[in-house]
Amino acid sequence: MKTVYLSVRLKNYENALALVGAPLTETPENADVLLLPGGGDMHPRFYGQALNGSEDLDEARDARELTLIDNFLCAGKPVIGICRGLQVLNVYFGGTLCQHIEGHSQIDGVDRLHAINTAPGLLRELYGTRCTVNSAHHQAVWRLGTGLQVFACAEDGTVEAVGHRTLPVFAVQWHPERLCGAFARPESADGARLLRALLR
Repeated sequence: MKTVYLSVRLKNYENALALVGAPLTETPENADVLLLPGGGDMHPRFYGQALNGSEDLDEARDARELTLIDNFLCAGKPVIGICRGLQVLNVYFGGTLCQHIEGHSQIDGVDRLHAINTAPGLLRELYGTRCTVNSAHHQAVWRLGTGLQVFACAEDGTVEAVGHRTLPVFAVQWHPERLCGAFARPESADGARLLRALLR
């Protein structure tokens, strides 16, 4: 199992990684893989837009994560994104974001569930052509970054998973760390299966 560096230490991610047996490291230099977790919105200046719906901004985190992506990919190391992490990766590769969408955020603090359709690849191998995932975001990919391809979409066309055509990059818009262990839901895709597959 690969050693993981979390760009931001969050307890639910730490617990999920412990569940699948992936060790954490305190420094990026000692990691095999970078994991970009969820969080607030990326500042739209990083993709050439004015503020128009983005909130909970942290430009220092934005800049740090973009640098971390660059460092890991230059070293040939994989990068995984979850929710915000997918959005940051899309921006890194020159894509843009829709700063506000309806129908994907939490409801009264609880993740909503919805179906996604998968393209041929890892997600289809794990979950079939269609599965249910959780959702807790209000931003999404608008213009896809260079070199990225879409591996899953929601019914409304929202991009739910991307990977890079040549680089070791994969990201999902949902939260697998909240769909595993004690938080696994029988009607949803098992998040631990995805984390294990990505970190083997």
